[in-house]
Amino acid sequence: MLRIRSLRWEYGSVLPSEIRFHFAPEETVWFNQYKKSLATYMRAIGGDEGLDITQDMKPPKSLFIEVRCLKDYGEFEIDDGTTVLLKKNSQHFMPRWKCEQLIRHGILEHVLS
Repeated sequence: MLRIRSLRWEYGSVLPSEIRFHFAPEETVWFNQYKKSLATYMRAIGGDEGLDITQDMKPPKSLFIEVRCLKDYGEFEIDDGTTVLLKKNSQHFMPRWKCEQLIRHGILEHVLS
């Protein structure tokens, strides 16, 4: 169960199909219950919008990072209302916390100078 829990923190609430394929039915049920429990907790501690404690797994060195898009994703809206078109091989300077999930899902990669 510890491994399944760590998958939630690594990949987010939606696991890739190649990982889910290997789950036993009981593991799928446990994962879904853990996911709901974690979401309830995050909504409870964060006020109106909740607090996503799965972001920033390591303390950030800067609030913005440069990222490269690894595959076509389409339009992506940042909190200030700015829309960024994420196309394969395009590079962007974006808020770290908005990129974390996309980096984990293999859509973006952090460009290190």
